[in-house]
Amino acid sequence: MKQTLAMWQRLSLIQRIIVGVFVGLILGLLLPKWSVIGLFGTVFVGALKGVAPVLVFVLVAYALCQTREGQQTNMKTVIVLYLVGTFSAALVAVVASFLFPVRLILSEGGGAKVASQAPHGIADVFQTFLTNIVDNPINAIATANYIGVLAWAVLFGLALRKASDSVKDLLGNLSDATSQVVQWVINCAPFGIMGLVYTTVADNGLGVLGHYGQLLLLLIGTMAVVALVVNPLIAFVMMRKNPYPLVFRCLKESGLTAFFTRSSAANIPVNMKLCEDLGLDKDTYSVSIPLGATINMAGAAITITVLTLAATNTLGITVDFPTAFLLSVVAALSACGASGVAGGSLLLVPLACSLFGISNDLAIEVVGVGFIIGVIQDSCETAINSSTDVLFTAVAEKSAWKKKA
Repeated sequence: MKQTLAMWQRLSLIQRIIVGVFVGLILGLLLPKWSVIGLFGTVFVGALKGVAPVLVFVLVAYALCQTREGQQTNMKTVIVLYLVGTFSAALVAVVASFLFPVRLILSEGGGAKVASQAPHGIADVFQTFLTNIVDNPINAIATANYIGVLAWAVLFGLALRKASDSVKDLLGNLSDATSQVVQWVINCAPFGIMGLVYTTVADNGLGVLGHYGQLLLLLIGTMAVVALVVNPLIAFVMMRKNPYPLVFRCLKESGLTAFFTRSSAANIPVNMKLCEDLGLDKDTYSVSIPLGATINMAGAAITITVLTLAATNTLGITVDFPTAFLLSVVAALSACGASGVAGGSLLLVPLACSLFGISNDLAIEVVGVGFIIGVIQDSCETAINSSTDVLFTAVAEKSAWKKKA
């Protein structure tokens, strides 16, 4: 027993998570009725959802209360990169869907249980966005309304800039404590991932992933192209030097952890530590990283675009490129507000489908397909979202360094 425990402690977090994946897979195949195993995943996800909104609030508020009026940061460049990256991802998803069209097998009522929550037009998205901004701050934290959490954190942070040092120190200690709690939760990831994998395999079997293999390949392939080609190209244009050492480091140290935790907000401490290791300006990354976890949603834009065009292919709807280009704009704008809509990116698919006259009932079935493959789709989506937060923050600063040089 002691030898086993010692061996376990010598493994890195990623190695432990991989062990958890295989254990969950085996248990799901051999003991599909032992639902108690799935509780590990439920508790893990619940803990992440519970602490992540608090983390975003205290980090942003503390970072802003520390800033001085007139202090120079690279936030404008970071925000522009976030928007350009998200739109580029949607556009790449359009091209990929044209080159490799995918058809779905829709089953009646596949996602009916979430129909009432899906937005029915772009006006609904902006209405939800604006409503969530002015949500009660306590309720925003309790319901994981990240748009509201971010808005109130900004206001409180700016209001506390003239507070005493003791108040700022208290907020800083709270920020450090919350980050430590998140780190403890992430250290439990191997057991949580085991439970999540077990539940997926026990409920759906391995066949369901094979059934939608082509769709998964298109989604993952598109995300890989964005992560390994498009984002490096943007980085090269800004820095004028080989971006791949930075890209690979962000994917390794941020993307891998985000892949398994499936939470950009919970991955904030990992990203903050990586920014510190890269020697970036704390005044910038202490704001850009929590902000990126809310609005930098390249993976979400890809998911919305690919699933929507898969629905048009299935229904025999002809889509010309100008209309598909409009779809990429809508997907990018919707993705930036995905965290303000219950269910994230998948529930924005009906909005995009409405551009092509697809009924809400059929669009919700597409959402149902998304939930089936969500265990892989959501992991890849979160990995590209979170790793890009660090990448673009670093690119903005390194491009500024180049100008100063």
